[in-house]
Amino acid sequence: MADWKTVRRSNDWWCGLLFLAVGVAAVAFGRTHPMGTAMRMGPAYFPTWLGSILAVIGAAVMIRAAFRPGSPLERFAYGKIVLVLGSTVLFGLLLRRTGFAFSLIVLVLLSACASHRFRWPTATVLAFALAAGCIIVFVWLLKLPIPVLGHWLGG
Repeated sequence: MADWKTVRRSNDWWCGLLFLAVGVAAVAFGRTHPMGTAMRMGPAYFPTWLGSILAVIGAAVMIRAAFRPGSPLERFAYGKIVLVLGSTVLFGLLLRRTGFAFSLIVLVLLSACASHRFRWPTATVLAFALAAGCIIVFVWLLKLPIPVLGHWLGG
């Protein structure tokens, strides 16, 4: 395999590496459960096949990136990655305490801050619209037992 500094399409290289890593991890985690058969699928059947397909796609993307011309990868945005992943973790931590509505609004607003096109009015409208839509779909229509307002907000 080519060194990542000499890869011609480094965006595709890193994307392929991510696919490959997630696929291999899914197969590895699936091996701890019974596989079953196509007629009687066990808990490892779906993650093993999906992870295998994802790993093959990742390897193909990496190989293609090594030989196709393209622009080099720009500076890696660690801060933005931390902001998006951190907002997802914060969503999980706030969900039971503040409820689905508030924690989803926080998730969307913090994640939107990672964009270079971030504007408060647009992000706020998007956050409230997504929260309303998710409450309608997941709480009212699918009847999932998710509190809309948590005990911190009087729910």
